[in-house]
Amino acid sequence: MNHLGVAFAVEARKAAASRVFRTITWLLLAGLGVLSGSLVLAVRAGNEQVAGRLGPLGELDGWPLLSGAVMQIAAAGGLLAFGVAVSWIVAREFADGTITGLFAVPIRRSTIAVAKLAVFLVWAVMVGLGLTLTTGLLGVFLGYGLPADEDGVALLRLFVLSVFTALSAVPAGWAATLGRGILPGIAATIAIVVIAQVGVLSGLGGWTPFGAPALWAMTPEAVAPVQLLPTLLISAAFCAATVIAWKRLQLDR
Repeated sequence: MNHLGVAFAVEARKAAASRVFRTITWLLLAGLGVLSGSLVLAVRAGNEQVAGRLGPLGELDGWPLLSGAVMQIAAAGGLLAFGVAVSWIVAREFADGTITGLFAVPIRRSTIAVAKLAVFLVWAVMVGLGLTLTTGLLGVFLGYGLPADEDGVALLRLFVLSVFTALSAVPAGWAATLGRGILPGIAATIAIVVIAQVGVLSGLGGWTPFGAPALWAMTPEAVAPVQLLPTLLISAAFCAATVIAWKRLQLDR
C-alpha cells in the first residue's frame, strides 16, 4: 500500500471511531428527519404559523412539501455540520497536540492533508446517500406511497445538494489549518453561511457564492447547472490551498 493509501486508512479509522463524526452523522440523518417530519405534520394539521414560515413550501403537500422542507433545512444546517466535520478532521492534530509527531513519520504532510480531505468527502457522499434514503423512507411512513418520477428526481437533487453543501464547507478546513485549531474553521463556516444568505437576499440568484446549490435544488428552473460550477472551482481551490498549507507547516510553536 502506498503512502496515500496508508494515510487514507488511518484517517478513515480515526473518523469512524470519532464521536464528532458519529454525532454529526446522527444529527444530519435522524435530526433532519425528525425536524422535517414535524414540519410536514404541522402543515398537514393546518398550522398556519408553520406554513407561513415555510413560505411557498407551506402551500404544497405530499412529496414536494417533504423534499422541499428537507432541502431547506439541510442547506443551512448541513453547511454548519459539514463545516464542523471538516474543521475537526483537518485540525484535530493541532487541538490534540499530535501535530509534532507527524513531522517524524515518513509520510509527507501534504499527503496526510489529501487523505483527510478525501475521507471527509467520502463520508459526505455516504451521508448524502443516507439523508436521501431517510427522506424516502419518511415519505413512505407519512403515507405518500412510492415516489413518482418527479419525486424521485427531487430526491436525487437532495443528494446532489448534500454533496455540494459538503464541498461548500471545504474552505473551513483551510481556515482551520491557518488558525491551527478547530474554532477558526467553525468561524469560517459561519462566514460561509452568512455569505450564502446575503448573496441570496441581494438578488444574485444562481450566481450566489455557496448559495447556488440550495437555490438549484429547490427551484431547478431558476438556476442553470453551469451556475454550480463556481462551487466546484472554489472547493477545488481551497482543497489545493489546504494541501499547500500542510506542506509548508513548520514547528514554530
